[in-house]
Amino acid sequence: MLRSSFTRRRALSAAAAVVGAGVSARLSGAAPPRRPQLGHGSLHAGFPEGKTTVDPTVNGFDPSAMLRDFDWGKTRRLSGGRMLREWQLVAYDKEIEIVPGVKYAAWTYNGRVPGPTLRAREGDLLRIHFVNAGSHPHTIHFHGIHPAAMDGTPGVGEDVGGGLIQVGEHFTYEFEARPFGLHLYHCHASPLAGHITKGLYGAFIVDPVEPRPPADELVMVQNAFDPNFDEDNEVYAVNTVAFHFMDAPVRVRRGRLIRIYLVNIVEFDPINSFHVHGNFFHRFPVGTSLKPAEYTDTVIQGQGQRDLLELRFPYTGRYMFHAHKSEFAALGWMGFFEVTE
Repeated sequence: MLRSSFTRRRALSAAAAVVGAGVSARLSGAAPPRRPQLGHGSLHAGFPEGKTTVDPTVNGFDPSAMLRDFDWGKTRRLSGGRMLREWQLVAYDKEIEIVPGVKYAAWTYNGRVPGPTLRAREGDLLRIHFVNAGSHPHTIHFHGIHPAAMDGTPGVGEDVGGGLIQVGEHFTYEFEARPFGLHLYHCHASPLAGHITKGLYGAFIVDPVEPRPPADELVMVQNAFDPNFDEDNEVYAVNTVAFHFMDAPVRVRRGRLIRIYLVNIVEFDPINSFHVHGNFFHRFPVGTSLKPAEYTDTVIQGQGQRDLLELRFPYTGRYMFHAHKSEFAALGWMGFFEVTE
């Protein structure tokens, strides 16, 4: 755990001085400046010389791989022809690195933050086998339509073994996948904000029976971290590692349909946002309609809100995307699309 000197103001100051200079150099084509040595408590405390992002082997997950990593579960057809999908999710504690040199004592589903992106088709029968191997009682609450006993709410469903799952215990959530759209799952144990900000969440996609048009599909989970536990975030990201997509741009093809599954799971801030440079996108709120609600270049999301965004890049080149809350961008929530032929 970092000392209390790791504050939002110090983090922002360090980010502006170090990352801002590096971004400016990237955009101008100049050589990036040598990184100054920063004092303890700054955003890049312990930042090794030349290291600009977290090595995925350190965390055991890669934010870039998460973009296109969809877990369809283990499947089999039931006697009536219905598809059954099954997953196992295990909650356990794990230290992760969110910025080079900044460690965070996370709580995870299957050792990653966000947890696996679960995907199904509307009408499938879903079984999620949950094991609590963590240090605190946990649950899994799925957004969607399901019986109360499957809701993952403490005090509800305890007659069938649900509700709050104690350390060392397990429970199987079973329900039909509906409605189609972009949903999410997260722990609903108290204090709720504490369990979510520690990392217990993931995207949950239900496809319509008639599939959407083929696209290059990307999952972007907007999250944030409070390393000194003062209920004020100091690090912001997409798929957990701050600035990752500055150093590893999202590679897409010119003219190809891009579909972004955008989830905002940031605690302690009332809103978040997504803005793309040099382009506009069609927005499908929650993905529960096949008709877009607007054509824009910026979307504002409250905590827990989701949107499908569809766009095509007509030109090659490098295009920035980031939170349109400048402070969030400066603290890690920014990246690039690299558009090629």
